[in-house]
Amino acid sequence: MASTYLTYSYDQLKTFCEDCFGSFGFTKEQSTIITDVLLLSDLYGIESHGMQRLARYHKGIEKGLIKVAAEPEIVFETPVSAVIEGHDGMGQLIAHKAMTTAIEKAKTSGIAIVTVRNSNHFGIAGYYAKMACDAGFIGMAMTNSEAIMVPTFGRLAMLGSNPIAIAMPAEPYDFFFDASTTVVTRGKLEIYNKLGKPLPEGWALNANGKGSTDAKDVLANIVAKKGGGIMPLGGETEQSGSHKGYGYGMFCEIFCSILSMGLTSNHTHIGGKGGTCHGFIVIDPKIFGDVGDIKEHLSTFLQELRESPKSEGATRIYTHGEKEIIAKADRLENGIAVNINTVAEMFDMCQYVGLDPVKYLGDVKFENAASSSYK
Repeated sequence: MASTYLTYSYDQLKTFCEDCFGSFGFTKEQSTIITDVLLLSDLYGIESHGMQRLARYHKGIEKGLIKVAAEPEIVFETPVSAVIEGHDGMGQLIAHKAMTTAIEKAKTSGIAIVTVRNSNHFGIAGYYAKMACDAGFIGMAMTNSEAIMVPTFGRLAMLGSNPIAIAMPAEPYDFFFDASTTVVTRGKLEIYNKLGKPLPEGWALNANGKGSTDAKDVLANIVAKKGGGIMPLGGETEQSGSHKGYGYGMFCEIFCSILSMGLTSNHTHIGGKGGTCHGFIVIDPKIFGDVGDIKEHLSTFLQELRESPKSEGATRIYTHGEKEIIAKADRLENGIAVNINTVAEMFDMCQYVGLDPVKYLGDVKFENAASSSYK
């Protein structure tokens, strides 16, 4: 295969995902929600959390980690808060319910915080922050995960990638920020592993807590909990700001696992249980004054940022959310590029669940692709 990527239209991938999740046992409505979360990631150019995660979800269902029939349940509630027990269900569905609950509470109370325990991977945190933003609110979303972050001065992963997302209405682009509190996410390592490329320096640590560029080894150590993992945002030393990423990861942990009385990152994904925890915050700007004035004030500042002096050789300053809007427009028009190894996983998944791969993927060959996760 001349290229390591194949391009598919959004509608092709949407149909494929919805049919796959339907074959897993999800309803049409549930399959649509899960697919929407996954493909927004690919539309925004976040390859690590899009189609390439599909095989992981299927494996989780097959192993019993993800329970298709689980129904999220509110187990504690006040007018401004709730704790949701996920019962090991699909992360996207639990998170969608949690953010919907937070939005409804904020409509009445002006602010709401909802925390979740015993869930699974929920895709990009930004999807849920965007849900609130699209409803006119400030939205925040975060999640813990299997431990991959090595704390400053440590050598064993103890925290997850623990991303934090925030979105707020503005013109002409909403403010949209979504980032892990590690230097990169596990998904980035998975992509480098699929491509057979060494990791950039300053991303990961080996079992002895020393810098490593071997994606396969680092990923294997994370699974085996032998030591090593991904560095906090800021790298591995205090001089470079490692303690800041470590602290942001703890901020996320407090709003996810601590308030929900769920599993902290270092206790998730052990003994056949996911146990992932999430946190969601919704704020109605009207509790601070006129909503239109606040939106205009933010929009003005964002425009001032874009128009501020550029560094030598730079032609543009982006505000958070601009690149995602640009990427989405491009991918809707020109298609979404999917790694050939991910396409191989999709092909094998079709055969595994009884779908016709040619119908979704075309007549593709994989002689130059690495073996998929199903072989």
